[in-house]
Formats: sequence, structure tokens, C-alpha cells
Amino acid sequence: MTLAALSSAVTISLASTTLLLLIVKSWDAFSALAVETSQFPHSIMLEAAQRYRDEMDGLGREQSHYLVAVVVFAIVFTIAYLLPRQTMLEDIPRWQQYLTLGLFATASLCTTYRLLQIVVAKRRVAFVRDANIATGHSLQQLTSNHNRVFHDVPCGTQIIDNVIVGLQGVYAVSVIARKHGKDNRVRLRASELSFAPDNECMSVSRSGDKSGRLAKELGELLQHAVRVRSVIVVPGWEIESQTSDDYLVVNERNVSMIGGWKDQSDFLMTEDAAKIQKMLTKRCSRYR
Repeated sequence: MTLAALSSAVTISLASTTLLLLIVKSWDAFSALAVETSQFPHSIMLEAAQRYRDEMDGLGREQSHYLVAVVVFAIVFTIAYLLPRQTMLEDIPRWQQYLTLGLFATASLCTTYRLLQIVVAKRRVAFVRDANIATGHSLQQLTSNHNRVFHDVPCGTQIIDNVIVGLQGVYAVSVIARKHGKDNRVRLRASELSFAPDNECMSVSRSGDKSGRLAKELGELLQHAVRVRSVIVVPGWEIESQTSDDYLVVNERNVSMIGGWKDQSDFLMTEDAAKIQKMLTKRCSRYR
């Protein structure tokens, strides 16, 4: 294997692979600009963990692009190297040959690093996605008595994981996806969650801020004050204790406790609940 033959094969392979990636990326950009439509735009709603599903799809596509590029490079390199010697680009200067090999080494390292990043990101996103899906499915048991559950609800510049709207009030349900060990106890103290075994703390005040923002928007819609209760779901964890009147902490198996956390002052008129549900239906449409 001579340096000239190697650099020539690498040059042809890099050019072919780069052209392929440009075509694929251009098509992705064009597809992203195209308006997604459906014959049922008013009937398709965002599902539980929709943004994480979409993120997983995006990571999967990017991973496929890199893997296809690697396969194409390997095929073109093999063919180019096995071509008759007189067809190879052997008359290029030696410094250009070294430069080509250097570019190939850099591209290989960057591709490997990005593929490892994608693998790690997919594992992280998959866990968060599954935690949100489990919570969303569990919340369906609360859809009786005129209750409706909305997922991935836009609220200002933020997104609320789930919102429950019914005659007994409005609940903003936030999911905290966190892996646990053998000791899976969690406590709520004021506005902080404390996770065993190291009592690592996490503030839930951001969830309260989202609830406050949603309450303000609903108040403007109904022209009177509306309370939005803030619920925190920590899938897979056991709730040891909670000492707060502002938050309710549950896991994905006992979300039915939400129905018992109510006050008569939170109750909504049928017309008010219908207005809120109509607004959130429009806001959570997949094709809004």
C-alpha cells in the first residue's frame, strides 16, 4: 500500500461522502421548511412526551446519516484503491497527500465523537421520554367527570408536561425524570425535593412558576382568577414525606391522588372548563 495510492483513494472517498452528506442535509433542511399538513388537523393532538419523541427521531436520523456516510466511504475507498494503478491520482504533491490523510483522520475522529454523543444523548432522552409516557398514560385514569388531559402544553416560552382540566380545577403536572438506585425514597420540603440516599436537593419552584403563568393566562381568558395547582411526578420513586401546601408529589403509580387534592374554591363552572379545554385543544394541536 503506497502513500500515493492511499491518499488518492481517500481523496475520492472523502469527496463522494461529502457530496452525499450535502445532499442529505439539504434535503433535511428543505423538509424542515416544508409545512407539515394532515387531512385531520383539528383532531390530532400532541401526545405524552411528544417533544422527546421528536428529539429521538431527530437523533436517529442524524445517526443514520453518519452511519450511511461511513458505509459509503468504506465502499468507495475499497473500489478506488483496487482500481488499476494508472487511473489513480498519483501525481499530486506529497504534502497534499499528507494533508488529505490528515483531513481524513480529523473527519474520522469528529465522526466517532459525534456518534458517541448521539448514543449517550439517545439513552438520556429515551429515559426521559419513557418517564413522560408512563406518566401520561397513568393520567388517563383521571379523564372521567369531564376531565381532559393535555400534553406538552406551550405556556409562554416554556412547556408544561401535562395539564388536567375539569370541573374540580386545573392541575399543571410536571415530570422529573431521574434514575434511582436501591434506595428510591424522595421527600418534599417546602419547594425542594430531596432524593435518597445522599439527600441531593432539587428545586421545584420552576414548576410553580409555570403554574402561575398558566393561571395568569387562564384568568385573562375567563376574566376572573383561576388557581392552577402544581403537581410533581417523579416516576420510579417512592414518596416518603411532603411538607408543602403549594405542591403535590406523586409517582406514576399513584397519580390518582391528584383527584383528592382539591378545594371547593378551585372548582370551575362547566362553561369555564369548556372554554379552557377549547383553548388548550387549539394550543396543543399537532398541526397548529
